[in-house]
Amino acid sequence: MIKLSRRRVIRGLFAGTAVMALPSGLRAQTAMASSAALIRGAGLSGDVAFVLADLRTGQVLESRGANKAMPPASALKTITSLYALETLGSQFRFGTHVIATGPIVGGIIQGDLILAGGGDPTLSTDDLAAMAQQLAAKGVRGVTGRYLTWSGALPYTREIADDQPIYAGYNPALSGLMLNYNRVHFQWKRAGNGWALSMDARGKTAQPPAYTAKAAIVDRAKPLFTYSDRGGIEQWTVASKALGRGGSRWLPVRDPAAYTGDVFQTLARAQGVPLPQAQSISRMPGGDVLVTQASDALSPLLRAMMKYSTNLTAEAVGLTASARQGAGGSLAASGKAMANWLSARTGTRSARFTDHSGLRADAKIAPGDMVTALRVLGAPMGLRVLMKPFKLRDASGKPMKTQPFAVDAKTGTLDFVSTLAGYMTAPDGTELVFAIFTADLAQRRRTLGQERPPGQRDWVRRSKILQSQLLQRWAAVYGA
Repeated sequence: MIKLSRRRVIRGLFAGTAVMALPSGLRAQTAMASSAALIRGAGLSGDVAFVLADLRTGQVLESRGANKAMPPASALKTITSLYALETLGSQFRFGTHVIATGPIVGGIIQGDLILAGGGDPTLSTDDLAAMAQQLAAKGVRGVTGRYLTWSGALPYTREIADDQPIYAGYNPALSGLMLNYNRVHFQWKRAGNGWALSMDARGKTAQPPAYTAKAAIVDRAKPLFTYSDRGGIEQWTVASKALGRGGSRWLPVRDPAAYTGDVFQTLARAQGVPLPQAQSISRMPGGDVLVTQASDALSPLLRAMMKYSTNLTAEAVGLTASARQGAGGSLAASGKAMANWLSARTGTRSARFTDHSGLRADAKIAPGDMVTALRVLGAPMGLRVLMKPFKLRDASGKPMKTQPFAVDAKTGTLDFVSTLAGYMTAPDGTELVFAIFTADLAQRRRTLGQERPPGQRDWVRRSKILQSQLLQRWAAVYGA
């Protein structure tokens, strides 16, 4: 006769979508509601899909809509991390270079000076200031030729997603030369009967003005911001009724090469290296590298991306990985290349990626295929250590002060889309992998373009509470 452990009996009873409540006495705590009951209680419109699997064996323990392709939102950054780690390697670093096309004679470069981007999404004003200081330390005091910028390491993209507010700092342009996550710092404060305005490339140690961006206050209530590009200057107008006494925010940059080139010119001049106005070039000429600024290695860079959900970093590493494979050429083509890579590596079929950050709602993957990727690729690559610890929420949506089990996961949020995917260690040490997707795409389409769609915040709040309730249930049932 086969002897079954209590855990195996419980798992057999509770596998599947419609799951009966945990019988009294099998756990000291109160009985857990079924997954179906939790979903009904959440009262979410739209679709709810999830998969829970044993990390070691791959056995699916519970699922609902496992094969339904849905927007992963920022949970897509987990796939992007795997794609980059395998293609580029954990020690890969982005580089930004200052190059001279001729020799230095008497402190003057006999030719052109080029600021060449390598696609570094983390390049900061302080990094540029250090580069200008190193250039001056080499004795450079000017150029006989031109000051050029090259941004061809990555394809230019005006914005990641076209359905976001124009002023969203998390939706900037992409190019091979980027600065401050392609954002410019806008600040305003009352001055007499008006406002004092500033646009700068704010860093920790340097705060140079941004001459490629301007802002003006307009007497109106809406829209909050308008944008135009005139003569190479990014022009913003701001509604006066929304400003109050003062404040600041980061605005997206649409011409990052011009912005970066402008800021480096200012910083170089402060070091005694005057440069002419920057000109952009599409083809990179030969020359000698004078200064190099390297990013962090890929692993810590991805850890920061996961923690802060940085869209620009996701797109840069994804585009660079596609270029390494000889694919890409555009953001959409690069997303497709990543989906093809995932299919080839795991046999999954649902992935349709149009970006690498998940900011676009037309990117899709089924929760079952997400779990397969996290288990088959993520576990061997050590993806969990790059993820942020996830804090459970109570019934009111507030973070719990304590929780008896560990969860490391990536969240994702768009209007009427909320996702969570990652790993959990049940109280008894059982290792589990999961993906929870919720989305009301019909409601999202109806409210597209609205700054604060009615009901959006409450919908997301209830979705996040449901995610925590499912995790608590799974810990009780499969970690007893």
